[in-house]
Amino acid sequence: MDFVNRDRELRALDAAARRGGLVVVYGRRRVGKTRLLRRWLDGRGGLYSQAIEAQPGQQLRQAAEDLRPPGAGEVVPATFEALLELLTLRGKRWTLCLDEFPWLVASDPTLPSRLQRWLDHSLPPGCVLVLSGSSTRMMNDLFLNRAAPLFGRASLLLQVQPMDYAAFCAACGLPPGDPASFERFSCVGGIPRYWEFVDPARDAADLAEDLFFGFAPLLDEEPRRVLRDEGVAGLNALAILEAVGRGAERPSDIASRLGTPQTGLSRLLRSLLDASVLSRELPFGESVRSTRKSLFRIQDPALRFWFRVFSPHRSRWSSYGREERRLLVHGHAATVFEDHCRTLHPGGARYWGRGLEIDLVAPDPGDRKGILVAEVKWRRVGAAERRELLAGLAAKWERCPLRERHPRVRFEVLDEGVLG
Repeated sequence: MDFVNRDRELRALDAAARRGGLVVVYGRRRVGKTRLLRRWLDGRGGLYSQAIEAQPGQQLRQAAEDLRPPGAGEVVPATFEALLELLTLRGKRWTLCLDEFPWLVASDPTLPSRLQRWLDHSLPPGCVLVLSGSSTRMMNDLFLNRAAPLFGRASLLLQVQPMDYAAFCAACGLPPGDPASFERFSCVGGIPRYWEFVDPARDAADLAEDLFFGFAPLLDEEPRRVLRDEGVAGLNALAILEAVGRGAERPSDIASRLGTPQTGLSRLLRSLLDASVLSRELPFGESVRSTRKSLFRIQDPALRFWFRVFSPHRSRWSSYGREERRLLVHGHAATVFEDHCRTLHPGGARYWGRGLEIDLVAPDPGDRKGILVAEVKWRRVGAAERRELLAGLAAKWERCPLRERHPRVRFEVLDEGVLG
């Protein structure tokens, strides 16, 4: 698949390289970090080594072999600092990426403090050390925790995010205005590695068969792999995701499904949030400090499909007809479409209260002092139905506490037409 998008990331890396020093790149597995870094390094003659899960001596030997110039003797330095000094002896500025850095730290917890000392006192001017990793939680602990040795040392902290629907269509050669394209996107989300299995000639139900339900499917064990990378292991983490995928969005509902006190879930929920596996939604206009109203959702569309469709239906999928399969995919796509509509309106969120739910409330881009209140429908809405929906939305707004704070409001219905 052709390399697409990532222009902002490449520009950010170029700018950081001109300053020199430490660059940190992180993001969940299969999001495209390695391909981004290899493309950037190739453009500047940079060096690359991917860590292995092994003892420190084996890891150091692997790095030395990866970075050894052709024809050079087999020299294995005693430490990673010595390896970096050997690069400096080549007499020119270098750019080096050590990928899967958390694996190095897992086998040698002293490495961050030793690298901190080397960065502070020995890094040659103009040289760039890139440390990359797939564990969002561990990378946060290593570089964003104020007590960590490498805190504040990076000139750039770049989190590689999943790509959007427009990039998916461009990469896969699909028309963005076609709802069938979006249903395919809902099965794979913004993870480029999954896009390689999208066949424009096959629909979303076929794609689900290939990725999840077929013989030796690619994503059968994906949740366990993601949780393992993030260091969030155990049946309880999977049980929480199973509950959320099957509709338990409130902490009390999740605890009830698991048969455990709600207070016992706090730490694990926090870990899943830090790992970007779950996302927390708050009603529009409220903050974590001001409300206890929280809804949890599985953030990645492919993982959401796993727990919302694949896991509940894996035993019965083969007995379903084509229309039943299509309806399951369509229902899942509706949840992803709601997320998509919110990304089109920065600052937007759901609102809910007693007997009231509004799909989207957001700052109105056409009125700095106004807000947009919208109903989201995953289908084409005709003129007559649109009028009915707008009237119903206005009636809801009359009962909404936000009305007192936001007198200037515009109502809208967002249907599949926004894809174009």
